[in-house]
Amino acid sequence: MKLSLEKASLIVDQALAKARELKIRPLCVAVLDDGGNLKALKRDDGASILRPQVAIGKAWGAIGMGESTRSLADRLKDRPAFLGALSDMSGGKVDPVPGGVLIMDGDAIMGAVGASGGTSDEDEACAVAGIQAAGLSYKI
Repeated sequence: MKLSLEKASLIVDQALAKARELKIRPLCVAVLDDGGNLKALKRDDGASILRPQVAIGKAWGAIGMGESTRSLADRLKDRPAFLGALSDMSGGKVDPVPGGVLIMDGDAIMGAVGASGGTSDEDEACAVAGIQAAGLSYKI
């Protein structure tokens, strides 16, 4: 199944709603399809100018490595040389910090959500809430 614009938009809106519920502001949420293309992005009023790039980097890293950025960050803790190489190979696009969550269709990756603005745990919780609200599966 392909990730539709309708679902991507719903994910962003519901992730931002979760952020408001948790009093996390300002948040930026990006949804990418399985090819790493931007499907939807919203940035809360007052979010800093780098928030979109951070949110996209989290989602892009999750898709590029086939795992959530939480899993990626854990795996790279003791492998700084690989982290440096990964950054070089991706042109600096990968942001290996929790907050990038894969959208799944069974074992197939449909896309990813990246959120930036709260703590890493808060960003991840908002991304998951958006995916769940859209009736889709996720992988952390």
